[in-house]
Amino acid sequence: MTYLYLAVMALLVLAGFYAGRTRSMAISSGRQSELHSLPIYHGGFVAIGVFVPMAAAYLVGVPLVNYLAESRALSYYSSETLSDALQRSVILRDIARIAAGQAAGEIQAPLQDASAAYARIRSFGFGAVLLAGIALGLASLVASYWKISIPFRARHYVERFAKVVLVASAVVAILTTIGIVFSLVFETYRFFFDPALKGKPTIPGFLFGLDWNPQAAMRADQGELSTAYGFVPLLLGSLLITVIAICVAGPLGLFSAIYLAEYAGPRVRAYAKPVLEILAGIPTVVLGFFAALTVAPMIREFGTHYGLDIASESALAAGLVMGMMIIPFISSLSDDVINAVPQSLRDGAYALGATKSETIKQVILPAALPGIVSAFMLAISRAIGETMIVVMAAGLAANLTFNPLDAVTTITVQIKTILVGDQEFDSAKTLSAFALGFVLFFVTLSLNFIAIRIAQRYREQYD
Repeated sequence: MTYLYLAVMALLVLAGFYAGRTRSMAISSGRQSELHSLPIYHGGFVAIGVFVPMAAAYLVGVPLVNYLAESRALSYYSSETLSDALQRSVILRDIARIAAGQAAGEIQAPLQDASAAYARIRSFGFGAVLLAGIALGLASLVASYWKISIPFRARHYVERFAKVVLVASAVVAILTTIGIVFSLVFETYRFFFDPALKGKPTIPGFLFGLDWNPQAAMRADQGELSTAYGFVPLLLGSLLITVIAICVAGPLGLFSAIYLAEYAGPRVRAYAKPVLEILAGIPTVVLGFFAALTVAPMIREFGTHYGLDIASESALAAGLVMGMMIIPFISSLSDDVINAVPQSLRDGAYALGATKSETIKQVILPAALPGIVSAFMLAISRAIGETMIVVMAAGLAANLTFNPLDAVTTITVQIKTILVGDQEFDSAKTLSAFALGFVLFFVTLSLNFIAIRIAQRYREQYD
């Protein structure tokens, strides 16, 4: 039904646009200078007049139909059966599956009757929504069509609608961020202060604890439960892998950006930059396979040759491959920033007798420093948030170590590990993932704040 409704709405919107544009040209006898607004704005006005009521009918009608269908279907079951929220969701899922013709095996009588009622109401309701949408769209098309005249200010209405759409998009982005923060704050508060949770740690114990073993906290025979949620090993593992990654990606990314921006010819640049940016499009799971099957064994064989004890999964292997992954973030952004430096600065340095390398070191890089720092901070944030490469190359062991040859884990990996499978959100183990996400949010927020401060400190105005 959705695709049919969208197709009909698209046809009516296009018809409205064509009708409005044609009418404006007809009443002006082809002399557009007599119109207050161009014909394209008159067409857009009629198209918007069709789109808004049809979209409103769909957004209001479809949830209402679904609600009525579910209510009618659930009326075949007793209140005791529906008192359990999980059982209620299972029944609704079975009803929807049977109504869609995906039933398998014998169907019980209440379920069969409920599915028939569900399908009947949805079919009738969606048909009513479609007819209502078409009626509203046609009525609005006619009303908008007859509003068009030579002095009609269609451009103002179209621009106002565009402004509303832009503001709504910004509001959605802001509300999404606020929703994420509040969800993390609420669940983190439960993790630390919910009296119903057993074995929850204190805030200092979480932030400064040296042992991370949430699985042990699920069993009563593992000793002091509140000490099993130490954040420090995860933070050190994340920082260790990130430092290795930035040591690989920083020089390679920055030097490649300088070469592409200052030394490479147009033909070399046309081929080299897209090839370099292909790294950003490689899925991280593929890079994780490469780290686990190629880089990690190579490092282990190299260490064995020199008598070093290297774990089969190490921070070094994950850091090296992660450095490869974030090279495009640094190189591409730094290249754009360097190219944005005014040519007049280069010409002035050359006029004073500076060589090309001196100009790059003493003029171009200082001028581009805020953008380069922002590129590095973006790459660091990307490395801290990476999961798949660490899972496949560095392991899951929360070891408190600074040795890059040992197996470590990161914050994001533990969040993934805790939330894999069926989880009940009433245990300290599950809620600890939200506490980790909350702390990780502030870590990345701090990095962004540092980047902004550095950019403000070194930003200068150029001609």
